[in-house]
Amino acid sequence: MLIAEIYRSLQGESTYAGLACVFVRLTGCNLRCSWCDSEFSFSGGRQMTTDEVFREVARLSHGGQECLPQMDGGEPGLHTYLVEITGGEPMLQEREVVPLMERLVEAGYKVLLETSGERPLGRVPRQVVKIVDVKCPHSGEAGTFEPGNLAAIAPHDELKFVLTDRIDYEFARDFIAQHKLPGRVHAILFSPAFRKDASGPRDTSHCLLDPEQLAQWMLADGVPARLSLQIHKLIWDPAAKSV
Repeated sequence: MLIAEIYRSLQGESTYAGLACVFVRLTGCNLRCSWCDSEFSFSGGRQMTTDEVFREVARLSHGGQECLPQMDGGEPGLHTYLVEITGGEPMLQEREVVPLMERLVEAGYKVLLETSGERPLGRVPRQVVKIVDVKCPHSGEAGTFEPGNLAAIAPHDELKFVLTDRIDYEFARDFIAQHKLPGRVHAILFSPAFRKDASGPRDTSHCLLDPEQLAQWMLADGVPARLSLQIHKLIWDPAAKSV
């Protein structure tokens, strides 16, 4: 498979935010979101076998001596290492990435898959936590989510909406109501988009939508979603890569 980068950092988004994680970023994406912060992954990278990727994940995770806190009622003393498969769009390499996810799950890793939901998700191993980024109008890629993927969504999965303004917010609010998502997924995430050229100050001044404004809308409407900030952009320079 074609890999853009593999690195160890803190998970910056989702309900796993703040936890140590190994990221496997695949090269290639068929969407061009207006606020995309990983355009460097659209091309380049290097070919790696499943064995090579697995060994690098093992080196980074176990070498870091980090694991998840006890979660999901796990027995004390059992350690689960967190791995995220991301991109680009990792499901463009479905033939290679599905066996990789299966192998990681079998080895005891907690696996997250970051995906747009534009590609079919039916072959994703059931143990994998799918974090599905449904594109809103001002992403420039509205309507790309495959509705049939709703049948593949499991109770432990998460849906994310990256928002730039009120129009995006209302789309996301109405989408979750139309598809009766509360109770069907573990979490619904509303995330303010960052400017693509953000750099320097590590604060929310780079957000295209003020988090305070978004919080007010969510409270006013009683939206059953979680406000999610990209904490890696508040810890490191927002232009930094591999963090």
